Amino acid sequence: MMWMIRDNSVDNYAFKPLSLAFDDIQLQADTLGAGPCQRALMLLHGAGGAHRGVYADLRHYLAGQGISSSALDFVGHGETGGSLLGSSLASRVAQAARLAEAHPPQALLGSSMGAYIAIRLLAQLPAVTHLVLQVPGVYNPAAFETPFGPEFSAILRQENSWRDSDAWDRLARFEGHLLIVAAERDEVIPHEIVERLYAAAGATCSRALLTIDHAGHQLGRHWAENPLAMTEYRQNLAAFLARD
Repeated sequence: MMWMIRDNSVDNYAFKPLSLAFDDIQLQADTLGAGPCQRALMLLHGAGGAHRGVYADLRHYLAGQGISSSALDFVGHGETGGSLLGSSLASRVAQAARLAEAHPPQALLGSSMGAYIAIRLLAQLPAVTHLVLQVPGVYNPAAFETPFGPEFSAILRQENSWRDSDAWDRLARFEGHLLIVAAERDEVIPHEIVERLYAAAGATCSRALLTIDHAGHQLGRHWAENPLAMTEYRQNLAAFLARD
């Protein structure tokens, strides 16, 4: 089956800022895409220095294919700011759910830590039919409510603590379309995580594993250096999100 990719101009598209009250802070977010769309996508960034801006070019491309999007900066990142210490995985799920309340998604894309947040969100967002997990990280349940900081890091440093993750069981209940994106030379995420996630997703109506050749964990850096690979990935992603 072939999925048609539209080639619309996005010159008239502009990010629309959105500020969401969450506890005692304002989450900074935005939406992109106007008029009827074939899919509403929410994107969830990872840890470190990540922020929603890393998806800007991708979102403009997808808008041209009729795919609207929303994204936020988690507490401690980007325009939201604030202290990362004291936040947690559980808090990030709640922050993302706050954005989903304002702009309900039909598709989720999570990168690294954001992929685990996306998996946890599935239980709260039954309307989600498409899930993209980029270089996905998973976590031991003991880390979920543990505040970011030394105690959280200590859990992650336990050898293979991720093997007891709840991600496998949660993903096993997903019945939509799944795309897992792995990096061939990922120095952060063990390939066993990718394999176990794919194997766990037996209830999906479709599942695919896409490995980005020669790429490390920082996919954005790889695509900046390999524009043809970036273009091919965007086309594959748009085709995936167009599936019925």
